[in-house]
Amino acid sequence: MKIVLKVQYIGTGYCGFQCQKNGASIQEVLTQAASRVFGRPCSITGCSRTDAGVHALGYVCAVAPGDGELTEDWCRIPIGKIHRAFAPVLPPDISVCAAAPVPDGFHPRYDTVQKEYVYRIWDAPCENPFVRGRSYHSIRRITPAMLERMQTAAAAYVGRQDFRAFMAGEPGEKDTVRTVMYADVAREADGMVVFSVAANGFLYNMVRIMTGTLLEVAAGKISPQDIPEIVASGDRNRAGFTVPPEGLYLRAVEYPKQILWQCE
Repeated sequence: MKIVLKVQYIGTGYCGFQCQKNGASIQEVLTQAASRVFGRPCSITGCSRTDAGVHALGYVCAVAPGDGELTEDWCRIPIGKIHRAFAPVLPPDISVCAAAPVPDGFHPRYDTVQKEYVYRIWDAPCENPFVRGRSYHSIRRITPAMLERMQTAAAAYVGRQDFRAFMAGEPGEKDTVRTVMYADVAREADGMVVFSVAANGFLYNMVRIMTGTLLEVAAGKISPQDIPEIVASGDRNRAGFTVPPEGLYLRAVEYPKQILWQCE
């Protein structure tokens, strides 16, 4: 039996999810914690790499014995109480909030059918210390007319398209075509402007470049009607700037079969 964990974390102090030599990673911390919780070496496999400084509201990762022996009794903790066992061995910026049993062949990354990200923008002349490090601060106020332009531009992201123009660096993957299920911009009750986007996969820095492009649409530097042409061009220089990571959150991950999370 393999177990999946739903994890929330603040990525500010980490070099991303995946283990790296240049700093602490979410995967490294979770692996060490799992080994303590289950009393044996464990491995952690994540649903996404997530860049340094990026946060997560519903990250999914699988935990299994380090030797790969998935016997029925390797986990002796009730599934619904696994989050309680992790709580005392994790730092305060990482939390296991639920767990579930899944088939041995389940892979949290390759079995994904949809991921949803949100990017939070605080648009005010002054800083807000309560959202600093958790959102992007834009000193330019986004008016209702600007928000409407951003919404029009975001709608042009939807569909199966080649998003090479919205990828940082040289293509790390041969296939840069992705299907965006929905993309929208809205002002939430707390005053934050939030860009929400879901797709079957994302390229490196894709959401951050999408967001920067929308902010340039708001500023009048790019027209909403230009988005289809920018996408079709495949030219990174035609899209907007890359916003910093602190406003980005992995909100949800979906799979062909619903995961029955337990938290008691």
